[in-house]
Amino acid sequence: MNPPTIRPARASDLPALLDIYNHYILTTPVTFDIEPRTLAQRQEWFAQFSQTGRYRCFVAEEAGQAVGWACSARFKDKQAYETTIESSIYLAPAAAGRGLGRRLYETLFEALRGEDIHRVFAGVTVPNDASVALHRAMGFELVGTYSEVGRKFGRFWDTALFMRDFEREFAAQ
Repeated sequence: MNPPTIRPARASDLPALLDIYNHYILTTPVTFDIEPRTLAQRQEWFAQFSQTGRYRCFVAEEAGQAVGWACSARFKDKQAYETTIESSIYLAPAAAGRGLGRRLYETLFEALRGEDIHRVFAGVTVPNDASVALHRAMGFELVGTYSEVGRKFGRFWDTALFMRDFEREFAAQ
């Protein structure tokens, strides 16, 4: 079997990305969305990405099917935040544990090299040892934890906030 290909996301990937995301909505606290998303909602989400600039989306494709993605998006709406982005990553359950998350993040961050980005943030619902390990391996540092900020499946969950000093990292290279 050929190793998965990492490439820019396409609109034709949206049904597979929707299935992956809805899995996490319905079965885990990883996302604080409660109701499954529709294809129309995912199309609206996908419209924020482009082939250049700060906001990108890459997929891992295996046997012609998207099995995961990593993306960079606006951190907050206020203009002063424009050099700060938020990253997200999701893998199909069968694709986890094979290094795809790292490959996706490496591709995303390399594509963002040279963009006017100062900081990258990522929120991780905890506990989630695999996601914490991935973010630490990718140069993110824990900057704090929001205690019991999301209620899902009848309990409250914490979110750990991780940050990567993107500008300094690439200025040093």
